[in-house]
Amino acid sequence: MNDYGFLSILPPVIAIILALKTKQVYVALLFGIWFAWIIMSGWNLLDGTLATIEGLVDVFKSPGNTRTIMFSALVGALLLFIQYSKGVEGFVNKLNKLINYFDKKQSGYSRVVVQLLALVTGLILFVETSISSLTVGTLYRPVFDKLKIPREKLAYIADSSSAPSSILIPFNAWGAFIMGLLLTQGIEKPFSTLISSIVYNFYPLITILIVFLVIVSKKDFGPMAKAEKRTKETGKVLSDDAKPMISETITSYEPKKGIEAKAYNMVIPLATMVLMMPINLAYTGWDKVESYTSFSDHLSQAIGNGSGSSAVLYSVIASLFVAMILYRSQGIMRTKEMVDLVLKGISELMPLALLMMLAFAISDACNLLGTGQFVADWSKSWLSPEFLPAIVFLISSFIAFSTGTSWGTFAIMLAISIPMANTHGSELTLVIAATLGGGIFGDHCSPISDTSIISSMASASDHIDHVRTQLPYALIGGVITTIIYLILGFTMY
Repeated sequence: MNDYGFLSILPPVIAIILALKTKQVYVALLFGIWFAWIIMSGWNLLDGTLATIEGLVDVFKSPGNTRTIMFSALVGALLLFIQYSKGVEGFVNKLNKLINYFDKKQSGYSRVVVQLLALVTGLILFVETSISSLTVGTLYRPVFDKLKIPREKLAYIADSSSAPSSILIPFNAWGAFIMGLLLTQGIEKPFSTLISSIVYNFYPLITILIVFLVIVSKKDFGPMAKAEKRTKETGKVLSDDAKPMISETITSYEPKKGIEAKAYNMVIPLATMVLMMPINLAYTGWDKVESYTSFSDHLSQAIGNGSGSSAVLYSVIASLFVAMILYRSQGIMRTKEMVDLVLKGISELMPLALLMMLAFAISDACNLLGTGQFVADWSKSWLSPEFLPAIVFLISSFIAFSTGTSWGTFAIMLAISIPMANTHGSELTLVIAATLGGGIFGDHCSPISDTSIISSMASASDHIDHVRTQLPYALIGGVITTIIYLILGFTMY
């Protein structure tokens, strides 16, 4: 691999700045990808441009990338299904009864209750971040709209509850991936080491606490306060220049006339998608288990070794089939209507699939440039044990912010932070926690994060508006976490 030095960090940083300044995230990402390939081609414009095209094509060489993009497209079909069947309307009617109950008890308290329900739902669905943020956005968007809560707040709750719960309760693909990385670093008991590190993983804990306090106190600040003020004064759940991640066709698709609104027409397909996730994880990981002591041990190891991208794709397909059977048995839809809705839903979410492709492409380009490795290597010479946890947290944050992937950050930084912890005699679980928490923090701040993109999509929010409104809260969590790591660093060494 060539050493591009400082140049390696320019493409992702420029792409992120352009996205935040212009709100043209597609153009910003494409420019960042092109600039990366121009650097790698030796500043040859023709070769760099052609390499950019091939880089976009190469995204689909990764089965995981392709499955994630397919999942994102098929979600559009599922959303149209539950909208057309009046499942969303039925669920909203049920929540309205709860809202009316709390309004009678205390005026305005229903807003707090609904937001807390959304937070709890996101935390419970720790099995997969995409499923968590998608379910929260889909379930609660109509109710948030009714209560005049900005879409940005829903995207914030969905995003800030998904990854933190997945990393704190690692009985999922996240846990399996991290344990695999720990094994490659010679850690003999990766599971117990990962569990022991949770107590030091402050960022996700603080993030959840901040979301809870913001909801209960009804106090917002920064861009989110402006969004709340806009919604309360004008009733607009989106800003005037917003470009929602889902078109109005998806969010406002007219339900079929002449049928009864039933909540289970939405709950059953979504519950199928959620419940199929651990089943598919077990299925895809079953043959990867080499030794086990019992069936339960085999099952737990299989879930840990399963493919997250395969599991979410299989889950949404299973959910679509269950929805088809459910609606066909009630006479709600005929086969032709179902096929038409699937195709329409996929077509409406093509912009999301394109954005995912660009996010994966810039991540691949950053890997080839050695962006993460450069940042990590640059820091090696001046780190000391006292500063190690805080610095590891900040470097991991920057890598995740620049590349938009927490998993990629884990892969880069654990290979560096663990040997450094051993060399300096630092507390291993503390350094591991700082690495993992930094990956989540940077991911929350990055506009090219796939989890943030899905949160924006499910909430039908403008993606850049979501990033801007979430950023102050994430930064507070990041600053507090850094201070805690500095204090621990100086007290433990």
